[in-house]
Amino acid sequence: MIELLKNFLDIILHIDVHLQQWVTDYRLWTYLILFVIVFMETGFVVTPFLPGDSMLFAAGTVAAMDGQPLSMAILVPLLIAAAFLGDTANYFLGKYLGKAVYEKNYRFIKREYLDKTHAFYEKHGGKTIIIARFMPIIRTFAPFVAGIGTMSYRRFTSFNIIGGILWVSSFCIAGYFFGNIPLVKKNFTIAIFVIIFLSILPMIIAFIKSKMNKIPS
Repeated sequence: MIELLKNFLDIILHIDVHLQQWVTDYRLWTYLILFVIVFMETGFVVTPFLPGDSMLFAAGTVAAMDGQPLSMAILVPLLIAAAFLGDTANYFLGKYLGKAVYEKNYRFIKREYLDKTHAFYEKHGGKTIIIARFMPIIRTFAPFVAGIGTMSYRRFTSFNIIGGILWVSSFCIAGYFFGNIPLVKKNFTIAIFVIIFLSILPMIIAFIKSKMNKIPS
């Protein structure tokens, strides 16, 4: 188990190296691998741990390298489709299974994540679907909670499309234009840490604010 966790952490921190290896080993099948990862990270409420932001950035970086089979013209629309379909699947999981899940605290579906996402909805409304795209964990739970609630699928879809386009495009394009800058390329692991930190920063700020509000004046 420890070895598995080490390997997983290594993939996240050196996603650029592993992605280049996937491209070398599997060539065009890499598109399918990336599609499945994005779909699972957004589509299954039990897989919020899969790489999202960092992988999109790395994919854009690899696509910019000479001699690589990955094309941005295919990569971006394909992963937008994966993100859209993932959130859609998650929405319907919430719609049909959510209430039963909400009543219990499953090992792989933590109630606290559902509660935090619900609180995020209370504050930001429907645009939570868009904002959550850029926030790990909440990104995975937001469509599930939307399905549990009263948001219609038609309204959800509009936010889902906008969020998917903004999320995939911004990280892939950032990787494409900045990932191969010598300073970034030499310190890619640090760049991944920065991306992860910036992604969870809103949650850190919200946590600090909640703790500060509980302190008696």
